[in-house]
Amino acid sequence: MFKYLFCFFMLFSLSSMGQKNTYDICIYGGTAAGVIAAYTAKMMGKTVLLIEPTKHVGGLTTGGLGFTDIGNKYAISGLSLDFYRRIGKHYGKFEQWIFEPHVAEAILLDYIKRSNTTVLYDHRIVSAKKGNGIIETIIVENSAQPSSATNKTIAAKMFIDCSYEGDLMAKAGVSYAVGREANSDYKETYNGVQMRETHQFPDGVDPYKTPGDPASGLLWGISSETLAPVGTGDKKVQTYNFRICLTNRKENMIPITEPANYDPSKFELLLRYLAKKKPVNLNDRVLKIDLMPNGKTDINNNGPFSTDMIGVNYEYPDGSYETRRKIAQNNADYIKELLYFLGHDERVPQHLRNEMLQWGYPKDEYPDNNHFTPQMYVREARRMIGAYVMTQHNCQGEEVVPDGIGMAAYTMDSHNCQRVVVNGMVKNEGDVQVGGFGPYPIAYRSLTPKAEECKNLLVPVCLSATHIAYGSIRMEPVFMALGQSASVAAALAIDTKKTVQEVDVKKVQQLLKQNPLLDGNGPEMLVDNDDNGVIVSGNWKKEKAGSFGPSRFTTNASDTAAGFVQFMPQISKSGKYTVYTYYAKSDKNAPQTNFQVFDGQKVNEIQITNASVAITGQTSGQWIPLGTFNFSKDKKPFVKITNKGKEGVVLADAILLVRGDQQ
Repeated sequence: MFKYLFCFFMLFSLSSMGQKNTYDICIYGGTAAGVIAAYTAKMMGKTVLLIEPTKHVGGLTTGGLGFTDIGNKYAISGLSLDFYRRIGKHYGKFEQWIFEPHVAEAILLDYIKRSNTTVLYDHRIVSAKKGNGIIETIIVENSAQPSSATNKTIAAKMFIDCSYEGDLMAKAGVSYAVGREANSDYKETYNGVQMRETHQFPDGVDPYKTPGDPASGLLWGISSETLAPVGTGDKKVQTYNFRICLTNRKENMIPITEPANYDPSKFELLLRYLAKKKPVNLNDRVLKIDLMPNGKTDINNNGPFSTDMIGVNYEYPDGSYETRRKIAQNNADYIKELLYFLGHDERVPQHLRNEMLQWGYPKDEYPDNNHFTPQMYVREARRMIGAYVMTQHNCQGEEVVPDGIGMAAYTMDSHNCQRVVVNGMVKNEGDVQVGGFGPYPIAYRSLTPKAEECKNLLVPVCLSATHIAYGSIRMEPVFMALGQSASVAAALAIDTKKTVQEVDVKKVQQLLKQNPLLDGNGPEMLVDNDDNGVIVSGNWKKEKAGSFGPSRFTTNASDTAAGFVQFMPQISKSGKYTVYTYYAKSDKNAPQTNFQVFDGQKVNEIQITNASVAITGQTSGQWIPLGTFNFSKDKKPFVKITNKGKEGVVLADAILLVRGDQQ
């Protein structure tokens, strides 16, 4: 039946619309996930159209979120990992997870160029036409100058929605959720209303314009709503903000000046918080200032009153384009006012003002948007209710799916949803930061709608997950990995004339594993301590914290029992390989770690000193090179970590071999 409908659909499309508007795969949303999905589809030999509503691709990855939320690097593979390797190459490193916005955009544009992908900029979806559960065509309009006269009709065999908002999914009539489920819906504990300790006001901060007088009214930014019981579901959406790129390089700096319609009364509550908290600097629960290359920042929310504009985005997910524009503009205006306030209002402590005045907007970022990112941090909008719903149970390893086509590893992370009065004090509600679990697989079924709703659509960004599970999954590297998986599945669906629900997931998994970069070079040689190819001798114990992958081995260098962990990579192709070890730095580490690398001819003795390792970014560790060696597939090379030493902790976590033609 599907084959008949598919053929009829294609004949209809070609005869009525013309070949130029018909593609194998149409990808809506030029986020980083969208770019990787488009590149993947092209490398799979398909005709592709990537539609982006703005002038730029990359979404948050190019929009200021350069201090990457990683969670656990073990979870990131394929073209997503390739992106961070290319970032590293730009900065002279093996891989790097912190970067300037324009560098990220250049690399994503290079994926587009190398794959010769067609991109339709400045166009957004108006409608989708379906027949018998299949999206036949979509209509898009010019985002900057909407007019039905310039609308375009696009036909495709498969569609992938890579937008943060899930607009294609919604227009196609696919079920979705907005807001928070009740804990009782999926037997969770961290969903719904949550009054917790992170990004929270200390006790005693008065919410009223005249302190102690409710009749005087509430200060700006505080809701008059009554707090619902913990775990109650609602339609409130976790707050958005903008990830702010500033610079302290004078030659590249544009001063932060007073914004139009500046209203310092918005920040009375901030002043009361500062008086209570007495922060020693801006990073002390005022702003999260993460340093980037070349004197730049990625600034995020930090503390109870910061860059998150709480409670003003509830209408965004289902809002019109104009409603969304106004919400984004209000958020941008608020942040610009906040930055100016921190630097110029005399009621702000002098040391904080002095620190703020060191920063300004960078001349070499966002030149077409007054040097301020155009991409709002839409942390969560719509979430599909698909064939399978990812929940807290998946995150915490209580339920493991067999059809994983990507992994997540980040903390279950929700920002605040509302600011209310509790017992006469101002409090934020909705922030959840719960981790402590290892990497876990994301179900292919969570990317597919229910079969009765749509058969040729995949949704890797607004995927099927509860609010709290989505908080763990919603990271840019994960979205990129899921974008690649979605395109592989879409291409296989076309090749086998199947629906997205009927795709053989094992074939998707196999292709992703055997040809992760879609270049025919095969996978890297990774051996984790949890893998079979590892020999352990001595008193080593497993621990989860700070590990690459599920765990790592640790022992004391002073242990009198001779011990080692020996990694045995299976060489499938002889050649020159660079060997890396995953190293997590700590002041408890042994001053040096001793390695033996057997290349098939001799044992090479190598040492890494703890003092020589610098860990950057949001990660426990990084890959440290041990050297480059000629390995033969006929020999049995190994990398051995010994406990030889006098003091401190020795770590044995993972090793990586990268062939010369893969670098």
